[in-house]
Amino acid sequence: MKWRLFGNGGILFYKILSTNNEGIAPVDDREDGHLCFYEILAHHYVKVPQSGRRILELIVQLWSQSFAANIFALLFHRWLFEVPLEGKEVSLRYSSALVQGATNVFWIDIQTNTRYFLPLYHYLLEEVALVPDQLIKISPQAGRNLFCLLSRFMLFYDQDHLLTGFLGHFPAFPNSFLVGGAADYFVIELTDQLQKLKVEPVLLHYLSRMTILQGWELRMSTSTRLKSCLYSFTSPGGPAYPTRAVRHAAWNTLDLLFPVGRYPRHVISLFFRLLYPWYWPSSCWNFVMTCVSTIYYYILNLLFSIWENMRRRDHQRMHRE
Repeated sequence: MKWRLFGNGGILFYKILSTNNEGIAPVDDREDGHLCFYEILAHHYVKVPQSGRRILELIVQLWSQSFAANIFALLFHRWLFEVPLEGKEVSLRYSSALVQGATNVFWIDIQTNTRYFLPLYHYLLEEVALVPDQLIKISPQAGRNLFCLLSRFMLFYDQDHLLTGFLGHFPAFPNSFLVGGAADYFVIELTDQLQKLKVEPVLLHYLSRMTILQGWELRMSTSTRLKSCLYSFTSPGGPAYPTRAVRHAAWNTLDLLFPVGRYPRHVISLFFRLLYPWYWPSSCWNFVMTCVSTIYYYILNLLFSIWENMRRRDHQRMHRE
């Protein structure tokens, strides 16, 4: 078995470069073609729970350190749900650490635009959130926090094909009568996540995947919140200073999800852009370059079409002869 050490965001882990016999998916069947070492340890601590007792004691002693929850979430996420625990207080402490640690490591993937911790997210989604018998092993508050966490990162990890089942298992919240149903909670968490994103490729990925929200029935407050969030990315300047690519992606998503009032929004946006003359040169330059590029590719496609038609006629003529 081959492996190499990786460092990312202060967390060291290994990437296994060959298959294994620990019941984990083979490397060839995985999206990135690699297997992280924390997955091997997570399976090992389930099969041999006694081997992780010393590690747990050290984690408890370092509980106040920021990295303790990260290590616990990576190494003991399977152990928490697949090994019987004694004591309600222990379960409450570990379930809270799981959610906090998973949040931290998922943000490491966000900041670096990687998918090293996709297996952890996949396990929490498919083998915990979608299995009611697993959720009763953690506290109700931790279960609700877990669903909020999974909602924030679902589009990033491209797991939205499980969204229907995920919303069907959404737990009841104390203030559901004020906020709405599971769809409203999902959209609220998603909008909060969008406003925190600072990595352009990740933000563009989120905006492109938000087309799944088309046709959803949301409460007026949730719909307004989503619309305001998207609209904040459509204009240059503070507080987000979105790039041109982000602004165009936000406009496309906004027009798709809220087609009513599309043209008035663009007219109002153009009017406010005219109030800032220092944006005129860049806007005019981008408009000219877009027109030139469109005309260039149109002429190029036209020439290729003419050339292809001439070749096709010559080929037919030769075939008849």
